[in-house]
Amino acid sequence: MIAIEIVKPGGPEVLVATEREVPKPGPGEVLVKVEAAGVNRPDILQRLGNYPPPPGASDIPGLEIAGTVVAIGGSTHEAVRWREGDRLCALVAGGGYAEYCAVPAVQCLPIPKGLDATSAAAIPETFFTVWTNVFQRGGLKQGETILVHGGTSGIGTTAIQLAREHGAKVFATAGSDAKAAACDRLGARGINYRTSDFVQVVRDETSGRGVDVVLDIVGGDYLQRNIDALALNGRLLQIGLLGSARAQINLGPMMHKRLTLTGSTLRARSPAEKGAIGAELESHVWPLLEAKRVAPVIHATFPLARASDAHRLLESGDVIGKVVLVV
Repeated sequence: MIAIEIVKPGGPEVLVATEREVPKPGPGEVLVKVEAAGVNRPDILQRLGNYPPPPGASDIPGLEIAGTVVAIGGSTHEAVRWREGDRLCALVAGGGYAEYCAVPAVQCLPIPKGLDATSAAAIPETFFTVWTNVFQRGGLKQGETILVHGGTSGIGTTAIQLAREHGAKVFATAGSDAKAAACDRLGARGINYRTSDFVQVVRDETSGRGVDVVLDIVGGDYLQRNIDALALNGRLLQIGLLGSARAQINLGPMMHKRLTLTGSTLRARSPAEKGAIGAELESHVWPLLEAKRVAPVIHATFPLARASDAHRLLESGDVIGKVVLVV
């Protein structure tokens, strides 16, 4: 098969098409003929040498795919649901940038009715991440408020839509007026963080109360500002470190407001944990996708061989939504 490998840590040019053996699905796994694969920030970090795959995962980048089942490994309970010829999308720990990918069956979900493979491949990484953080860990409820940083990223566009559909008021930061307007169109109050102080905007528009939840991909000096923006019993959900992994914090406001600060990563979790997230998505979010109340936002597609161009575009900062490789 053709796959994209990282020949050495570096820029987009280190992504090179090569021939690899087609992986064999183990017990509880299915082999998928990949039709499309999502491109995500963690792929860039892996390419730079800063985010190695977990033990046992493929060294080929790519964390989400859509395609057709062509083989089933063993006959364990986890694989019983799927048959050859089934079309599905899946969260993977690696191996997505390839013509074939073996994936634990519990991490697979049917392609939502009405969506093609390109759209389906843009779902798993961001929807799994948003669901487990905003709803499972953050407990966002109807009538609450949430601030989403990076509102036009894949994570941001997903979080805005899911929070909106669950009855929350959404604020979202973005780096330009055009991107803030894109957040508005998705149902958020877009804030250009280059020209406005998001803490002040949130306070002004919540009568000084602040927001119940902050979803942050930045870290660094955003930490104290996020705490300042949170309301009593607020929850800060840290899922990225685009700014820095280090920050100083004034613990007083955290204590006085009775805040919860939590963080998580997804890639290294067990198939069982990912499967549990997927089961909730299928119950609670797949109906929204099939009713077209939410949808993955696709900015651009590239053929698999142009993975380096896809990375260049994502790194440019000009993307609203997702970039997808078509196999």
